[in-house]
Amino acid sequence: MRTSTKCMGLLLLVLGCACASTRAAVTEPVPPHQTFTLESTRMKEARHITVYLPPGYAASPEARFPVLYMPDGGLKEDFPHLATTVDAAIRAGELRPLIIVGIENTLRRRDMTGPTTVASDREVAPVVGGSAEFRAFIHEELMPEVERRYRVTRERAIIGESLAGYFIVETFFLQPDLFDTYLALSPSLWWNGESLVKEAGERLAARPDLRAGLYVSSADETDIVPAVARLGEVLRASAPPGLKWEVEPRPDLRHDNIYRKSSPGVLRKWLPPVKTAEGSH
Repeated sequence: MRTSTKCMGLLLLVLGCACASTRAAVTEPVPPHQTFTLESTRMKEARHITVYLPPGYAASPEARFPVLYMPDGGLKEDFPHLATTVDAAIRAGELRPLIIVGIENTLRRRDMTGPTTVASDREVAPVVGGSAEFRAFIHEELMPEVERRYRVTRERAIIGESLAGYFIVETFFLQPDLFDTYLALSPSLWWNGESLVKEAGERLAARPDLRAGLYVSSADETDIVPAVARLGEVLRASAPPGLKWEVEPRPDLRHDNIYRKSSPGVLRKWLPPVKTAEGSH
């Protein structure tokens, strides 16, 4: 039996929820970290934040560090494995020392999706289409709080997978100055009839001075692969000179393992150590 592209997309959303529930039942090792709760005016709810500080943070009181933001960033979500990956890479000298800010989910499908005119999209959850408010929360409330609490530079990156990957690509096109580096692993670009892909050329043309980094991948998924490939075609034709970008098919990986399997290499490639004028890290 053949499964339609839209049905497959809905199935992946369900499976993603199931995987999150499974992960929540397993206690994963996690490097030392901090947590705080931010009462959000924009979201009208409390948001729980988990923070990883790099080795040497406490011992270098004058040093400042870039920040990697991550949706799906709770302790029972993707924070443990990503923080473990980052900590190991920093200690090995393969990644620039950075801070991770993990945002724990409340209503994931609401926060990660933009508006849609596709009826079947609206069936995935009671409330969808709230990405603008979630993005405003990150920009107007979370980032200032992180800057108040921690010694940060102006460099910001964001990483996420599936619907979080969609949110990242949407943010890149709608508010490209919010982050310097956008890492979207197998993003659900089928949302709203691939509107992000269809509008990509026009949006890129409107920003000829854009300077950022964009990485997009796709696992072995019938609905995500074509949309990601089409985005790659648009980027090849229309990417401004200052945009560093890569679209990477990963047919060797699945939707449920691309984050864990690929993020170590992706982070090392896109956020490598920065050499000083003297050649030290």
